[in-house]
Amino acid sequence: MSVNTFLDADNSRRYDRRAGRLFGRIYDRIAADTDPGPRARVLDIGTGPGHLLARLAARRPDLRLAGVDLAPPMIELAAGHLAGAPVELSVGDVAALPYPDDSFDYLISTISLHEWPDIDSAAGELARVLAPGGRVVIYDYRFVRTDRAQAALRAAFGADPVRTAWGPLGLFARITVGA
Repeated sequence: MSVNTFLDADNSRRYDRRAGRLFGRIYDRIAADTDPGPRARVLDIGTGPGHLLARLAARRPDLRLAGVDLAPPMIELAAGHLAGAPVELSVGDVAALPYPDDSFDYLISTISLHEWPDIDSAAGELARVLAPGGRVVIYDYRFVRTDRAQAALRAAFGADPVRTAWGPLGLFARITVGA
């Protein structure tokens, strides 16, 4: 599926149902592995229907959470899943994030890297909104070629990203850069 698919509300609802079933345990594990420190400002990039943010809000009420997605229907679904949770949701593109410089201590993205058409601009935006001493953690399918993404992150951050196999049977890759 492409990002344009999710601009349609019906497709977004179908994805929401499937993602909840297929990736529920993955989101649980990612939430458990996410440790940005107390009261950290966390941005979920490509948040989709907000499944990861809902888990983070439940596990870590001290965190200041935000989510951004290119598709307005996904943000609407996320708002429904996160009703009552203190989470800021925005429609926006990873290549032009709608936040000031140094806004977040921890950036996380789950299963959306393969949808980023302008990886160089995206990496620059991650570097711009990440506060000094912060960390970027990106999860995507293991089969996704990440050479370009890793090169763009290296150029944007001046540090080598670390790519590791992750998840059940190593089906996913995790790329980290920063503290």
